[in-house]
Amino acid sequence: MDSGTPLAGTVAVVTGASSGIGKATAASLARYGSDVGLVARRQSRLEALASRLRDEHGVAAMPVPTDVSDETAVSAAVESVIDEFGRIDTVVSNAGVSAGEGSSIPEVDMDDFETVNAVNIDGTFYVVRNTMDHLAETSGTLIFVGSFDGHYPRPDNPIYTASKWWLRGFAHSIEVEAGDRDIGVPLVRCPGVGFGGRNGRFSPLRAF
Repeated sequence: MDSGTPLAGTVAVVTGASSGIGKATAASLARYGSDVGLVARRQSRLEALASRLRDEHGVAAMPVPTDVSDETAVSAAVESVIDEFGRIDTVVSNAGVSAGEGSSIPEVDMDDFETVNAVNIDGTFYVVRNTMDHLAETSGTLIFVGSFDGHYPRPDNPIYTASKWWLRGFAHSIEVEAGDRDIGVPLVRCPGVGFGGRNGRFSPLRAF
């Protein structure tokens, strides 16, 4: 194995891969040699990213357009990655949305409330539920991308903040089950600019 590609021969699935931290994470994984399944809703962005990763890093990159708030769609996405690559070694649960910022609780739009919970909470659960068995087969790694907001109250955005507290609690709560199955469960606690989308060099190998 080339020392510059320590992840060669492995397969990663990244949710929320079409932009921001998810996009930068997928690029980092590819740079280290991992093949990648790119999961997000925006197909055109996924296809452009997949083409770039193939050209720049010589890895296999598979766009998997998926709404993570739909469990049937998540299950199908995971199975499509397994059908294509035969394994999953790394899952980066990154997909998330924010809404309702600056609204008082009586003024929060219920569609915004339901969307945040459907993506940030339900979507995270669906991804974990459908990938843990595959990660157990490879002694893989399940990476949760947290947030500063998952540690401190945010009076101006309580809905999003609560979803990130949930993610942190969920990640820590499944550590024993995952550990018993030889799955690593790192939590990226507070991804910052130095690791994130602005410079495009987020590295899951050094961010936790």
